[in-house]
Amino acid sequence: MLTLHLHYLCACRYIGALGARVICNNIPGLVNKQRQLCQRHPDLMQSISEGAKEWIKECQHQFRYHRWNCSTLDRDHTVFGRVMLRSSREAAFVYAISSAGVVYAITRACSQGELKICNCDGHKRGQAKDDKGYFDWGGCSDNINYGIKFAKAFVDARENMVKDARALMNLHNNRCGRMAVKRFMKLECKCHGVSGSCSLRTCWLAMSDFRRTGDYLRRKYNTAIEVTMNQDKTGFMVADKDFQGTTKNELVYVENSPDYCVRDRVAGSLGTAGRVCSKSSRGTDGCEVMCCGRGYDTMRIKRVTKCECKFKWCCTVECKDCENIVDVHTCKPHKRPDWLDIT
Repeated sequence: MLTLHLHYLCACRYIGALGARVICNNIPGLVNKQRQLCQRHPDLMQSISEGAKEWIKECQHQFRYHRWNCSTLDRDHTVFGRVMLRSSREAAFVYAISSAGVVYAITRACSQGELKICNCDGHKRGQAKDDKGYFDWGGCSDNINYGIKFAKAFVDARENMVKDARALMNLHNNRCGRMAVKRFMKLECKCHGVSGSCSLRTCWLAMSDFRRTGDYLRRKYNTAIEVTMNQDKTGFMVADKDFQGTTKNELVYVENSPDYCVRDRVAGSLGTAGRVCSKSSRGTDGCEVMCCGRGYDTMRIKRVTKCECKFKWCCTVECKDCENIVDVHTCKPHKRPDWLDIT
């Protein structure tokens, strides 16, 4: 999948200066269709590059208190390294959030007039009704349908070339990510009338903050469903034979995740040694869970914060610097087996 390539994230910034053909032909990991789209729409590539920063940041926010914390690897040509090679829950989430990020970035760029090929959606006309009464469609809605259409063509291009379990898994999770953005489209309105009485309203559809999409996909990660490929290799079936629901709007995975407790280059795990944990928490950020039972070290540090802030007329806030001594807990490293020290 293209959005996992760091070279791509960097290269998009220079497309305008060096020429689309030169840059697009030298981005690693692109398939022919993606190169063609890249060359045809260099301004779209710039938007996707900016969107990639946003979804990576969102991924790291969602997993900041977990053993796998969406860490990026500067020296790896992919953003997350070998952890993406396994068809796990984590891979499912990354594909979904990155696909959502492409939709969000393209849709936003269309509405802001940054792209030649699209703009905001002015098709909605006439009158409609919501729980507050009638309103007139006006303004210009976010062009979510174009964002989804381009994201599907671009992001799915690689997966459409292969028909194996991982490709089917990726396509499914890509779609879940795209639909998650559309799920949170919201109605925004402007009031008209005497003294702002709002007796008349003009409304349009706008995307919600990307955090809502991240929160939603994070919940879907928690309830992700294990699947296996069916016999004719045209789709997948749920591994749990007692499962009664549908996988349509759920994230799916094929392989179980590693525990991410110790550094494992093959699995792509960075381990949790040195990670900050909470001594009092019993959740995923707690030292017992985060440190995988290895224990933790405690370090007392001085922390400076702003305090005793007062408002000064007009119009500043003056604060003092207060020093506090706090305990910081970090996970102990994994112990080497004794036999490794024998020479």
